[in-house]
Amino acid sequence: KGQFCAKSLLMMMPRRLFQLFWGLGLYGFSMALMLRANLGLDPWDVLHQGLAPRLGLSFGMTVNLIGAVVLLLWCPMRQRPGIGTVCNIVVIGTAVDLALMMLPTPDGYAMRATWLGAGIVLNGIAGGAYIGAGLGPGPRDGLMTGLCRRTGWPVKWVRTGIEIGVLAIGWMLGGTVGVGTILYAASIGWIVHHALPFFRIDVPQRPAIA
Repeated sequence: KGQFCAKSLLMMMPRRLFQLFWGLGLYGFSMALMLRANLGLDPWDVLHQGLAPRLGLSFGMTVNLIGAVVLLLWCPMRQRPGIGTVCNIVVIGTAVDLALMMLPTPDGYAMRATWLGAGIVLNGIAGGAYIGAGLGPGPRDGLMTGLCRRTGWPVKWVRTGIEIGVLAIGWMLGGTVGVGTILYAASIGWIVHHALPFFRIDVPQRPAIA
């Protein structure tokens, strides 16, 4: 059984890696759509946008840098990153910068609203894809789960506290807060919840050792 499980895991790895990378790439593209719409960003991107000019970095490189810093915060909580965690830090920000180079600024409120809506929906689908690959959480998600485990506080309070904190800091630094911020907060959980079953890859569990 152990050999069968190991063989199954190995055979599934290319599919999981493919899904991980296109999910992360789509996640970055969706962030670029919301940036170009300029109608408000999700809390972490408000922080990234506020920090980028102060760090002298592009938006995408700021995303990658903050991801690496957040990953360091895992150490006291004894969180273990996976392949997906490391790829999350490298791929998403790079994909954002590449997409921003290609995407024009939309004209008119109707087009900006369309790009915002598309960005939010694609962001949720992309989140379901890379989470469903089962290769490790993103650094920000891992921070949340680690804090929950260490403090015993419920996810809803820890997640809300983190989101409000980064949003407030980003807003004070000049990040864009608007209707898109509210729409994202109200809808992203629902979208990911319904997208995840389509992308979740059931990974065979290694047999327990007696």
